[in-house]
Amino acid sequence: MIRLIPSLPALYVVARVVWPSPWPLALKLGLTAFLLAASQYHLWSRLSSGSVFAPEFPRPVVILFNVAFGALALAAPMLVALDVVTLVCWILPGDGWTVPMGWRYAAALAALVLAAVAVSQAVRVPPLKDVTVAIPDLPRGFEGYTILHLSDLHISRLFPAEWAETVVARANALGTDLIAVTGDFIDGSLAARRTDVEPLRGLTAPDGVWAVPGNHEYFFDYDAWMGHLAGLGIRLLANAHTVLTRDGGALVVAGVTDRSALSTGHPRPDLAAALAGAPAGAPVVLLDHQPASAARAAAYGVRLQLSGHTHGGMIRGLDRLVARGNAGFVSGAYRVQGMLLYVSNGTALWPGFALRLGRPSELTRIILRRSA
Repeated sequence: MIRLIPSLPALYVVARVVWPSPWPLALKLGLTAFLLAASQYHLWSRLSSGSVFAPEFPRPVVILFNVAFGALALAAPMLVALDVVTLVCWILPGDGWTVPMGWRYAAALAALVLAAVAVSQAVRVPPLKDVTVAIPDLPRGFEGYTILHLSDLHISRLFPAEWAETVVARANALGTDLIAVTGDFIDGSLAARRTDVEPLRGLTAPDGVWAVPGNHEYFFDYDAWMGHLAGLGIRLLANAHTVLTRDGGALVVAGVTDRSALSTGHPRPDLAAALAGAPAGAPVVLLDHQPASAARAAAYGVRLQLSGHTHGGMIRGLDRLVARGNAGFVSGAYRVQGMLLYVSNGTALWPGFALRLGRPSELTRIILRRSA
């Protein structure tokens, strides 16, 4: 039952810091047990709820798990780096050099502090980020039009009703024309999250709250969740579009299902279906949870695509790896042919790895402008 790969960082920390220390045996055994238990966080999550994506523990326990798991993930490579330096010094001519034990303690302590900071950054209510997007064929009536982009709320034990209430209050206070949510609303079953998502009923904007599903909705009874979100007043664009009009001009807001839909027997993303019947010549804003299909959207003439999914890569440096799994897109604005793709770092993130260093969460206010 114990998962070997997640335990390797813990075993390395134990071997290089805990056991070589002069501490009492009881303390060493206790720390070893704690670190090995922390390394199995995702196993405990699965046992708590039936899914690795929904740890059903009290919020302080989820936070503690993330700090401990994150500290192991950060400490192990630091200690490996110190050992590599030692090895190189022994290979080179001379008497060699051994890393002082104090350096190992310092690395472990630094990893713990960084993990605590990273978790605190992850669980906060995000700050506002303004992004101006120039669209050449934007009707004059939509000059200065504002869209609040929310993504990856991951409402869960880590991001409960109280957190959601604060996000909703801040979102409404911005007074944007429209609110767009690009998926991953939840982590957990409808029975477990019904109370936590209730604050979303309060989201409001003059032109409505529009959304698409993310991959996590498909992990937890997609049909039940889509029905419940619709009941909260969130209008879903599952391979569909809506047309907004101002002063005789039109703006199309379209949405597609997530790329993971087929694995659960649901309709795959279909941009052609989403745009069927849209007024010719009207600029299109596309909501797509994952950014990887941006080139296809650009080929369809979409002017702006809003996505999430990547959480911005969570940690600077790690973001390069995350980008490789998402067609090179991970955080911020990208020009894709004639289209602007914006990838949000996310309003929150998955509670299974809730750390942020250099990739902050965000409430993203998109401001549309006519380009020359």
